Amino acid sequence: MRQASTILAIETTRQGLVDVTDQISRWTREQRLTEGLLTIFCRHTSASLLIQENAAPEVRTDLEAYFARIAPESREYLHDDEGPDDMPAHLRTALTQVQLSIPLIDGRLALGTWQGIYLFEHRRRPHRRTLALHVIGD
Repeated sequence: MRQASTILAIETTRQGLVDVTDQISRWTREQRLTEGLLTIFCRHTSASLLIQENAAPEVRTDLEAYFARIAPESREYLHDDEGPDDMPAHLRTALTQVQLSIPLIDGRLALGTWQGIYLFEHRRRPHRRTLALHVIGD
């Protein structure tokens, strides 16, 4: 049994879904494991992770619009230390997830045909986000 870990930095430019599938898949392949489990952990409280449709861009647009509706910017929040998008970002993170586990089978992530891994940036301004990656297997 072997294991490896790294920190992957992602530069975001705006609110929304950032496809990180290629960077994560590339690092995982470099570890040269055949079978195992990859864990991805988002190290932030105002960004999250999703596995989602990777073919139709409308899916990402609709998801972003949905989360804007259910956790809108509002003056009613007590927490606004970093601006009006601060508390909605925390709510959107609470409604999604900060950790994913993906099986590694035959040396590849076992994602479905139309699945991609996304960092969901919940803040309006650019950020440098970090993801902790850990793979264990043979």
